[in-house]
Amino acid sequence: MSNLVSQEWVLERIQSGNGQLVIADVRFQPGDAEYGISSYTMQHLPGAVFVDLKKDLTDHPGKHGGRSPLPDPQRLATTFGSLGIDRSTPVVIYDDDLRPEAARLWWILRYLGHEQAYILDGGFKGWAAVGLPLTAEDTEVTPRNFEVELYPELLADVNDVRAALDSRGEVTLIDSRNKKQYTGESAPLDPVAGHIPGAIHAFWKDGIQEHGRLKSPEAQHERFTGVDPDREVIVYCGSGLSACPNVLALQEAGYSNVKLYAGSWSDWISYPENPVATENE
Repeated sequence: MSNLVSQEWVLERIQSGNGQLVIADVRFQPGDAEYGISSYTMQHLPGAVFVDLKKDLTDHPGKHGGRSPLPDPQRLATTFGSLGIDRSTPVVIYDDDLRPEAARLWWILRYLGHEQAYILDGGFKGWAAVGLPLTAEDTEVTPRNFEVELYPELLADVNDVRAALDSRGEVTLIDSRNKKQYTGESAPLDPVAGHIPGAIHAFWKDGIQEHGRLKSPEAQHERFTGVDPDREVIVYCGSGLSACPNVLALQEAGYSNVKLYAGSWSDWISYPENPVATENE
């Protein structure tokens, strides 16, 4: 099954009322800490619970680990359990359209061993645009016990990336930021500009169609021309957030050995000895 589900698929399960589905609203807007919860309070999909990107899905930054470190797995498990999620509960995730927030939550759930996490294709805006049901009612939650079973093969750290530089092309690095950040012309959030040597550029937004829908597997293959589906791929961005839509796009296109460098560029440059490149590759 795809990692994305249609509006019709979700609507059918909402209307059946069997209670075997958790819908997670993870809307977020940079620079506006209240945007997500305010939007959720005004209107959300029936039965949805709110997940705060910054409070629930990132940790406080330290010397290393990047600007948006992954929280401790047990802390995440406690959060998900309090939202009525265990590893047997299907979860449908949405943000405004198809942004890093939904993909981040999808990836984290997969990393923790959850095998039924999906993203609503088109997101909240697509749902609202065609007049599907919305509500402002509070959602009653029955807490559950989320038991973690990590999938470490989905995660890369700085040592994995260093090893990739010495792999003679056996591992492909993909930089998901915009082109100016990749080439070092711009570094709006980090003290060092450029990219990891050898990384190819694939801006995450180029994998999304209008109206927040993921492009087809064929279109994704065109974006990732030259990336061998049989070899390991490590995807990064600035802080580990906007790389997640590229991880999703790669998996939907059939690339099976894909890892997220969770610390990403902001972690890489926290080690002064790590090399930096600015030329196109």
